[in-house]
Amino acid sequence: MNTKICVTAQGPTLEAPVDDRFGRCANFIFVDSDTLEFEAIPNPGAMASGGAGIQAAQFIVDHKAKIVLTGHVGPNAYNALNAGGVEVYTGTSGTVRNAINQFQSSQLTKTSSPTAPAHTGTGRGRGRGRGGGRGRW
Repeated sequence: MNTKICVTAQGPTLEAPVDDRFGRCANFIFVDSDTLEFEAIPNPGAMASGGAGIQAAQFIVDHKAKIVLTGHVGPNAYNALNAGGVEVYTGTSGTVRNAINQFQSSQLTKTSSPTAPAHTGTGRGRGRGRGGGRGRW
């Protein structure tokens, strides 16, 4: 049974390392589970100021992938993928090809909840420390 699998990747090939991040991964590699034919697409939301996980999840659903293999996934992305009927497998590492092989040989476990905390933006805020930004405590 041919299934479209999406793997988060640091590069555009099957030999690229799996990207540990879901919403801010560099590339999505869409792989046909039977033929291993693939399409690499740069993550359009990788540099989003906020909502990268939700944007990435919608991108995956729009591309009709049924499985996602990644390192970690936050709650907003997980919920969006789940709502779109996409199964999520986290803790994936090695190359994209290795991740596909691990999935096909049932070495990966389906994730039943988020594995990363919610994020807001990319850390460009002023922070909430007591310093006041003037170099004094």
